Amino acid sequence: MRLKQVEPASPLARAQAFEAFYLRHFDAMTRFVARRTGDPQAVADLTAEVFLAALHSRHTYRPGRGSETGWLYGVARNVLSAQRRRSEREARAVERVVARRLLDGDDLADLTDRIDAEEPARRALSAMAGLAEGERALLELVVIDQLTVAEAAQALGIRVGTARVRLHRARRTLRNVPGVSAALVTEGL
Repeated sequence: MRLKQVEPASPLARAQAFEAFYLRHFDAMTRFVARRTGDPQAVADLTAEVFLAALHSRHTYRPGRGSETGWLYGVARNVLSAQRRRSEREARAVERVVARRLLDGDDLADLTDRIDAEEPARRALSAMAGLAEGERALLELVVIDQLTVAEAAQALGIRVGTARVRLHRARRTLRNVPGVSAALVTEGL
């Protein structure tokens, strides 16, 4: 009879640990979302939604399977994918009801500054739109979000070897696209 090996409980299970996790990753998640949307209200809402999803699923994080950063980017990608699906359904509907909390002037100015700072990254994402979804997602995580290949693979739920192959293909394809930044196609980042 084989005994199943049980991993230790998630280090994010304690409230204090999750608070520190939130503070460590808040700016990175805000930048991640700001690169993918130009609306300050959406940036604020989606960033909050990412951490709410992470809070609810923190019991699924296991250090032995990869870094907390890779896990969080996986959660964020799931949240953004779900948001895209919701938006598409709402766009097809005749009436849309959008409930947003109002941001004060300082919040709006701060998010507008963050969105402006991410404009070059949004242009890069636009150049990558022609890539296959798996290649584009991997290139975004490695080049723009600056995750390691292993962290990006974890976020996408693929093997590291598969990630390396996809990254190479994506960079090879983008070398032939005019106006694409050298940083996108440089190997070894």
